[in-house]
Amino acid sequence: MNKIISVKRKSSETVINIEIEHGSLKPNYRSKIKTPLPFLNHMIEHIAWRAALNISIDMEFDEFELCHLVCEDVGMTLGKAVGEYIRLCSPSGYGFALGLIDEACAEAVISFEDRALLKFSSDVEYCENVEGMPSEELLTFLDGFTQGARCTLFINLKSGENGHHIWEAVFRAVGIALGAALTPDKNREGLTSGVAGKVEYEISTREVQ
Repeated sequence: MNKIISVKRKSSETVINIEIEHGSLKPNYRSKIKTPLPFLNHMIEHIAWRAALNISIDMEFDEFELCHLVCEDVGMTLGKAVGEYIRLCSPSGYGFALGLIDEACAEAVISFEDRALLKFSSDVEYCENVEGMPSEELLTFLDGFTQGARCTLFINLKSGENGHHIWEAVFRAVGIALGAALTPDKNREGLTSGVAGKVEYEISTREVQ
């Protein structure tokens, strides 16, 4: 039986509700991805398609529908949902992939070990804006995802000329790598993705004079 993970993130700027379910994609999966940024929706669609991950997103704004807020907050909330799935279901927790479309190629490696880090490198120049979005905000989304999921994500853009294709290759690679990380692993049932085991902190306070 599949698990559905629901996460609600509230701040003074946005309210975001995300649900994820790993498994067979539903016919209407695309229509469930609702942010005000069409190209970001398209990129999240690539993750959903390649990772076999049904993703439902809706969000509200206190006042300003800023591109940066959308990318950062949605990235962190989606990452949180995926991270919870990893901790509950004990899949492989690791994936490597190449994403391809026409002339564009990117590789991605992802590992879930309660360590948040995004490293992005490129062997080619890419445009600052694509389909009405700054490229830096697409990286903001991916960085937010790693923070929310507490995962390590390395991406290398290896080739590409068309801006749309470049980011499709990147997000395809991330989706395929994520799909591998979400793959059930009977040898890890009840275990964590990393050898450090479950990370816990004990926090206390005391008053001093």
